[in-house]
Amino acid sequence: MTSTENARAITWRRRRESAAKVWHEFARNKGGLIGLALLAVIVVAALLAPLLTDESDLDVTKVTAGPYQDPGNGYLLGTDIAGRSVLLMSYWGARATLLVGFSATILSVLIGTIVGMAAAHFGGWLSAVLLRFTDFFLVLPSLVLALALGAVLPKSLWTIVFAIGITAWPTTARLVRAQTLTIESRPYIERAKALGGGHAHILGKHVLPGVMPLVLANTTLVVGNAVIADATLAFLGVGDPNVISWGNMLHEVLANGGVSRGAWWNVLPPGLAIVAVVLCFTLVGRALETVLNPQLKGERS
Repeated sequence: MTSTENARAITWRRRRESAAKVWHEFARNKGGLIGLALLAVIVVAALLAPLLTDESDLDVTKVTAGPYQDPGNGYLLGTDIAGRSVLLMSYWGARATLLVGFSATILSVLIGTIVGMAAAHFGGWLSAVLLRFTDFFLVLPSLVLALALGAVLPKSLWTIVFAIGITAWPTTARLVRAQTLTIESRPYIERAKALGGGHAHILGKHVLPGVMPLVLANTTLVVGNAVIADATLAFLGVGDPNVISWGNMLHEVLANGGVSRGAWWNVLPPGLAIVAVVLCFTLVGRALETVLNPQLKGERS
């Protein structure tokens, strides 16, 4: 084994040991474990929806039940205005809602990480421009900007993903910038620069691994916010009306007079589902933040 291969083996061994330590500390947080377990069940159930149910049962041309049928009589949670099963719609709605939540979070975290690292590492005029750009998006009401983008762009899930992702990144950028400045003040960064390490080496080998733990903890919280934003935009009519999501379900029951007719079974399932998913992501995010954030670890100890 060469010296390079030996160094890589040592690096990966240390990373596995670090991951095992993080999991051990995370497992001590009962709230985080409960949230993670519930999230795993929801995600797996959403992925298995095409195998466990028949999507054709959601086709309005094939349903036989009446509009706003009360829970019972073969429909555990009743039916909607078109006679479709609310339980089945809530089940399939998890797929679209989670897809938007995860996709928008990936876009948001990617933009925020790149902007934050670049602003802290390069400094000078580039840092000033990026910080002013970040402040501009921080000042703008994100919901209003997302609504404006949704009104201009075609109605689809990816429009909502873009609208949320392009407005939710400044918080991540600020967090990454602060952590990057902390990392680059350490002596081993100076040694790497003295040995001829370029920007790509410093950022890829030293800075990125250092900021990733906090980015990971922040990501779980961003997903919860993205789910709420998706439901809000869909409820306001920005989403694709042909896609079943929890936000669209709430939009349809309001638009079709379900609330005035007292069809509570059309409101509670998607509403409670949104609350449950956001709560789970919050529990997991807070637990990870406690484990991965050195300041919080110091306060806890």
